[in-house]
Amino acid sequence: NIYGEHDTSIQGAMKRGDYYMTDKIVQKGWEWIINEIKASGLRGRGGAGFPTGLKYSFMPKHKPNGAPSYLVVNADESEPCTCKDREILRNEPHKLVEGCLVVGSAMVAKAAYIYIRGEYVDEAKALEKAVAEAYKEGKIGKNACGSGYDFDVYVHRGAGAYICGEETAMIESLEGKQGKPRLKPPFPANVGLWGCPTTVTNVETVAVVPTIMRRGGSWFAGFGRDGNKGTKLYNVGGNVNNPCTIEEEMGVPMRYLIEKHGGGVKGGWENLQAVIPGGVSVPMLTAAQADECLMDFDGCRQFKSALGTGSMTVIDKQQDVIAVVARIASFFKHESCGQCTPCREGCVWMWNILQRFEAGNASAGEIDMLDEISRQIEGHTICALGDAAAWPVQGLIRSFRPEIEERIAKYKSAGVM
Repeated sequence: NIYGEHDTSIQGAMKRGDYYMTDKIVQKGWEWIINEIKASGLRGRGGAGFPTGLKYSFMPKHKPNGAPSYLVVNADESEPCTCKDREILRNEPHKLVEGCLVVGSAMVAKAAYIYIRGEYVDEAKALEKAVAEAYKEGKIGKNACGSGYDFDVYVHRGAGAYICGEETAMIESLEGKQGKPRLKPPFPANVGLWGCPTTVTNVETVAVVPTIMRRGGSWFAGFGRDGNKGTKLYNVGGNVNNPCTIEEEMGVPMRYLIEKHGGGVKGGWENLQAVIPGGVSVPMLTAAQADECLMDFDGCRQFKSALGTGSMTVIDKQQDVIAVVARIASFFKHESCGQCTPCREGCVWMWNILQRFEAGNASAGEIDMLDEISRQIEGHTICALGDAAAWPVQGLIRSFRPEIEERIAKYKSAGVM
């Protein structure tokens, strides 16, 4: 029901199979749930693609000091051009609420905190309504779903900072502090929310778990190829005739998604210039690479990019690809929290240089200088925002260097300098 064509209330959700046998699933115990998730091959849908069953198994199940454990669901979705989780939040919120109970029980957690971005006003209202309905029907709270397990769900609204999508910054924000990433170790699975064991995980990852439990891990593993199992929500946006969100099998060709679901590139496939496979924090692909790329973790890695959130931005030949990356660099410059010098200073430098590249007011030697700056940022920061800022720039230089050189030569030939 990602298009909201059917009843989004708890009655409608139950007609579609939500909350069916949830009590039996919870009663099977954390070990069975985690083993089924591992068997399914599910990998995190938030961008990193870490094996979900392995991640959930890191949570300590036996705590001698009696400290509670917490599940934190990342519904921040601040990545530009990404709107897959939004469809779950507003049209299938009960899949997420039920998923919180099942995943929370697999971690022996006391409660789930769903951290939703402040701009998602309608989505937050839909989610809060779903949580209230679930409490009223006894699906969460004391003796959740009649399973004998007590579990609470809370909705927390953020204030619009991109950095709060990083797991430790989200925990800081939940605690009422500035949303700035923490140094790791200690990792959240040991010292997380209020110093207690915590797992931070994505909306889509949590929402699919109850269905996997009901149908079996082998059913989910029947989709996709090795290391890239299951189905996924994809966004097709940018210069296409029919921007949309769809659920498809992992590993479908990028061209198939663009033409079958996105209605094709505006002006035809020959008018395609580039595609950003996931959000904006991954290197863009050329038209030739997009023609061959399979949309899963390994398929995008083959072309030195990444699946990210699976939210494609299609760029046609009428767009200035240098200006596109300059705009992306402006975003990361604005959203850097400023803790790490390479990110705080480097993002500004990259943006300044890209602005001059856009006009052509630069020298050819600065292309390699920009690449070097990006590599001084990449891998030298507390969190992955530095990497996210560097990769689009590296992708531009790798795939569109002739366009930058041509722009510089044209500016010089005009006699402006």
